[in-house]
Amino acid sequence: MSATTARSAFTRVFPRPLPVLGMLHLKGDGAGDVLDRARREAALLAECGVDGLVVEDYYGTVDDVESVLTWLAAAQLPTPYGVNVLDDGLASFRLADAYGASFVQMDSISGHLAPTDDEEFAAQIAEARAASSAVLLGGVRFKYQPVKSGNPLDVDLRTAMGRCDAVVVTGDGTGMETSQEKIKQFREIVGPGFPLVVGAGVTAEAVGAAFSHADAAIIGSSLKDTGAADGEISGPRVLALMEVVARLRTQAPGDPT
Repeated sequence: MSATTARSAFTRVFPRPLPVLGMLHLKGDGAGDVLDRARREAALLAECGVDGLVVEDYYGTVDDVESVLTWLAAAQLPTPYGVNVLDDGLASFRLADAYGASFVQMDSISGHLAPTDDEEFAAQIAEARAASSAVLLGGVRFKYQPVKSGNPLDVDLRTAMGRCDAVVVTGDGTGMETSQEKIKQFREIVGPGFPLVVGAGVTAEAVGAAFSHADAAIIGSSLKDTGAADGEISGPRVLALMEVVARLRTQAPGDPT
């Protein structure tokens, strides 16, 4: 996919520069509590001005994901939402299409499979994308994901650019900062126009550095009261980060350098 086509798809969903996507980890004690918590968190994140919501089965189940998506489809919040069923991108597409999600996140879009398995995977993703209006955010060298392609990074990244609308880069783990060196390396390979998203470890203190090379951020842990994934979404923490982002937006030239 060309950088121009990918950026057009990405900005259709996220028209503001430097969008922040808040993560719903689906923590809770049973299905009812998971849904109640997700409702509160989604409403709080939207009220604080995040640009997207990611519904992910980090703590919950696929049934929990579907329950939350059912509610979001009816709630009509002003914030677009997407889905990440961990390790099952095709399920993410099915749920996105069924419940009006604007985007899908997949932790690995290239590099994670041996060549003998990658051809079938590529065909499945191409078919899912052709049948869906959802924008695809795809990880490369993502946290906790294997590297089995045998390819250098630049080859896997260029493959990813043909399979998704934005590449997602992370560090080594949830809540762990993604190094500037890695973000810059990804930017240099994908080029200045292709959307690049930092998917882990972004804080109010680090968001400026992340956005010096990236277009967007997916944020979960640092928005919690404990600064970790198992905490509770904190309104003051979300507002503090979005205040920094608002200042950065006044300086944003449009495309990354």
